[in-house]
Amino acid sequence: MKNIVIFGGPGSGKGTQSDLIVEKYGLKHISTGDVLRKEIAAKTETGIIAASFIDRGQLIPDELMEQILANVYDSFGTDHPGVIFDGYPRTIPQAEWLKRMMAERGHKIAAMIELDVPDEELTQRLLKRGEISGRSDDNAETIQKRLNVYHQHTEPLMQWYQQEGIRHQVEGTGTIDDIFGRISNVIDNI
Repeated sequence: MKNIVIFGGPGSGKGTQSDLIVEKYGLKHISTGDVLRKEIAAKTETGIIAASFIDRGQLIPDELMEQILANVYDSFGTDHPGVIFDGYPRTIPQAEWLKRMMAERGHKIAAMIELDVPDEELTQRLLKRGEISGRSDDNAETIQKRLNVYHQHTEPLMQWYQQEGIRHQVEGTGTIDDIFGRISNVIDNI
């Protein structure tokens, strides 16, 4: 079982690469954003609670996110090839919880794959995406804020995974296929 955490700044290609990993390796994909939108749209009890925080512009408490993630992970059953965690964890306490949750199920995170892309490249990708998609959050000011938050919160987490011995930095520039080739090399060797 190859459970993987995928990291990268906004615009690094996590979603694109996760789709390719799912296609090639048959892994399940847990994107916290997608999971929350699904829970909210289905008006589940947890979705209603999550929406109440989001509607007030607040972060969802860790305990609620942990409950949601554990439920989604458990919904895959015990016999699956692995899961890609995209958008979680974002803090060291979340990483510690994920490690405990996995251990309780006799599983572990096999690798943390970090898509390493320079900020200038991320900014250009997001501005281009904004032009194409019309996403209002893909503007220069918001992008810079998102990058600052990413760096402030993820640096300690990167070091935590480094100490765990499962951090794998992958150059996130080049063609989609080039990047996926580098990711596949990591996955094939874990």
